[in-house]
Amino acid sequence: MTEAMIILEIEKPHFIIRLYDDLLKIDLRGNLKNDIEEALENKPILRETIGKLLGMFVPLHVPIRDIDSVHFDDAGKIEVTFSHHRNIVIPLENKEEAGKLVEKLNQLVSKVETEKIQEIKVKRRVEKEKDQVSKLKERAKRKRYRKRSDAERRV
Repeated sequence: MTEAMIILEIEKPHFIIRLYDDLLKIDLRGNLKNDIEEALENKPILRETIGKLLGMFVPLHVPIRDIDSVHFDDAGKIEVTFSHHRNIVIPLENKEEAGKLVEKLNQLVSKVETEKIQEIKVKRRVEKEKDQVSKLKERAKRKRYRKRSDAERRV
């Protein structure tokens, strides 16, 4: 299986952000990841409570289809809004990197929204054609029935 091409990659000391055509990946790295894993291994109570929660969120792999919108503030914090999940905030001090990420994400989200609209149009057209075909079949069936009953009356 070939790996998708990375559109944008931002490396920070504690995490890496990789943006693909259809996926946003945020992975912890280095000391932070090791510190969290070590703390969870050494404290069974943490592993039972916080460990399960962290396992759901870190690493974070978000399909672009699930993203509703992306915004960032003057401090460089990017807020990614989801339709069925909690929002995430990505802290990037470098405004240029934050701007690039937001721009690329918004382009991909727009592309996905356009594809969703096209899918809906195609589904509606197919359903409409199915309805027309079923109506034509019903008319043909009624026509045959009328011909048969007219023939029986003549006899």
